[in-house]
Amino acid sequence: MAQLSSTLLYIAFILYLIGTFFFGGAIRDKRGKEQTRKDRWSQLGIITTIIGFVSQLGYFITRWIAAGHAPVSNLFEFTTFFGMMLVAAFIIIYFIYKISILGLFALPVALLVIAYASMFPREITPLIPALQSDWLHIHVTTAAAGEAILAVSFVAGLIYLIRVVDQSKPSKRTFWLEVVMFCLITTLGFVLVSTAFSLADYEAKFTWIDKNQQKTEVVYHMPALVGPHEGKLVKESADRFEPLVYMPAIINAKKLNTVIWSLIGGAILYALLRLVLRKRIAAALQPLVQNVNLDLTDEISYRAVAIGFPVFTLGALIFAMIWAQIAWTRFWGWDPKEVWALITWLFYAAFLHLRLSKGWHGEKSAWLAVIGFAIIMFNLVAVNLVIAGLHSYAGT
Repeated sequence: MAQLSSTLLYIAFILYLIGTFFFGGAIRDKRGKEQTRKDRWSQLGIITTIIGFVSQLGYFITRWIAAGHAPVSNLFEFTTFFGMMLVAAFIIIYFIYKISILGLFALPVALLVIAYASMFPREITPLIPALQSDWLHIHVTTAAAGEAILAVSFVAGLIYLIRVVDQSKPSKRTFWLEVVMFCLITTLGFVLVSTAFSLADYEAKFTWIDKNQQKTEVVYHMPALVGPHEGKLVKESADRFEPLVYMPAIINAKKLNTVIWSLIGGAILYALLRLVLRKRIAAALQPLVQNVNLDLTDEISYRAVAIGFPVFTLGALIFAMIWAQIAWTRFWGWDPKEVWALITWLFYAAFLHLRLSKGWHGEKSAWLAVIGFAIIMFNLVAVNLVIAGLHSYAGT
């Protein structure tokens, strides 16, 4: 069953990739009978995407059967579910608005999310006691669904910004838009770096002292640029080099090391792309969005937040507080994950306030959508991977 689950996820990934090319065909086809051809490309794109989604749904169900619990208990499972919900949100919005360009950007984001997830341990493991509750299914799936709908707002906002930001001369707008593109490329850099060291079978073991002053062991699968608290290389890893700096116990040094290597890989990949394209990444993408209806794109971005915000509120705050009260006898404890969920909620509340009361439409709204997604990804990546807390099991 576990093998079938992995195969279905792989098939979904390939189909999403093919769907991206079909949606690209709908944008780039300029030959005779243009509208008919575009419609045909779009139909192929959405059909392929739906088949891919069904395949990934099959992965989710078969893994649930194999594990005996909802497969959202670690970073691999949660992130693949997040990617699946992102595709589901895109499919629904596509049938409402019939905008192909959304597929050309939404599917690559989903592909990056799934590829990112696949770099973490994929083994099915028993639930730790803290997760043995029906609230695991309720809280985590609802929170992920809310974040996925909010991610569609980011995709629409990114399309809007690529279309309207003047790329003819450097400015603050071009700089920050390029920062967004760099961050997306860094995700791919993480996948490439992780794959490279995995193929090289790199391994270095350290003993270290955790935040409870207990001596434990950790295995690095990338060269240790940062080491664990009071860490020492064990004898069988003596041929590996010492870390440049050691982290305090509150920081998960192994996962911070992974983030640093991802940034290095992303910087190299970004530099290579700039050399090939000889222009900013956003400038290279601009021709693809030249015919975008800006008012419609702005509406999609806003609608996604209007729908995703209450879903996120329900899953990440209300259900989370109920479960925290049951599991830890307190509904709030200032755990890093709880704090960033609250920051995310406050940001999107401000987004809706500025949109509805202050008239922040168009480009201002698009920048807010991008910043909101950055907060979500910081919560998913940095808080899960680097900061040790009660939710640290989500990063395993």
